Amino acid sequence: MRHITVEVLGGKPVYEHEVEIVERKGVGHPDSICDAIMERVSIELSREYLRRFGVILHHNIDKGFLVAGDVEIKLGGGRVTEPMRLIFGDRATYELNGTTIPIGEIAITTAKRWIAEHLRFVHPEEHVRYDVQIKPGSPELVDIFSRETPGANDTSGAVGYAPLTETERLVLQTENHMNSPQFKQSFPEAGEDIKVMGFRRGQTLDITVACAFVDRFIDAEGTYFRRKAQMQEAVEEFIRGEVRALDRVNLNMNTLDDPARGLGGMYLSVTGTSAESGDSGQIGRGNKVNGVIALNRPMGTEAAAGKNPVSHVGKIYTIMTHQVAAKIYEEVRGVREVYVWMLSQIGSPID
Repeated sequence: MRHITVEVLGGKPVYEHEVEIVERKGVGHPDSICDAIMERVSIELSREYLRRFGVILHHNIDKGFLVAGDVEIKLGGGRVTEPMRLIFGDRATYELNGTTIPIGEIAITTAKRWIAEHLRFVHPEEHVRYDVQIKPGSPELVDIFSRETPGANDTSGAVGYAPLTETERLVLQTENHMNSPQFKQSFPEAGEDIKVMGFRRGQTLDITVACAFVDRFIDAEGTYFRRKAQMQEAVEEFIRGEVRALDRVNLNMNTLDDPARGLGGMYLSVTGTSAESGDSGQIGRGNKVNGVIALNRPMGTEAAAGKNPVSHVGKIYTIMTHQVAAKIYEEVRGVREVYVWMLSQIGSPID
């Protein structure tokens, strides 16, 4: 049964709020690593199921944890003393009609490939240990995939919105720029673990960037602070070219730094990610499906990454609400802001 309700929302759109807070976690953030790897595992499993059976079988790789390791940071280049540990969960179809699918092998191979492609200074064999805890699915949820009409595998709600505010756009673009190949060519010491926080008050936006500097490129304390100043200037120049309506944008970088505290006063990293020692990661704690964590917006609780694309409404509806909101914003004249909520009932048709 479908129930569609259209309502005119009261209040001001977010870009007219006096205060707005937006966060973006870069590709090398521990939470982002978990999200990306588990999503890639789901994609590779789906491809393998299609190759072998012509259909995508039941799976949800939406539980995962990256346990931080340990390192010895040193000017000119430190070393990893304890590897990180990547734990995979949750459920998958291991066998059908006598054919066994090597779930663990697919998961580990996929993770190693993703790490090699996205984290320049993390060695997938030496710096990470892998623990596959993916178990067979429950009979009821597995049975959903054999039904003629796809049914929702959960009773779940999702919300999406459009368009992005200027604050959301700038926060997203800043991280994307700093993790681009062009930026890494100019600043190879910039690790992939980049976090951008935007705080807008009125028409002034304050952006705080945390960027791990890879220690092999930093031979002295003076080099660190000189390169940091050059990097900040380059990012400020990029942001100036992207501002549309704001009156002022202020940028601060690595604000915990203190020139009087030696190694403890610089944000250095051996591998370019804080997962090496300082911060573990967990799936679902990273960016939302539109790339940001926007505190002024309503947000669902589902982690879309790793969920199967056939029946898991926690993935399908979470993505779809943003797409529908964007379509409404583009096609309905006079609309300043759109929110779309969707709710499923387990077993009912997804559409």
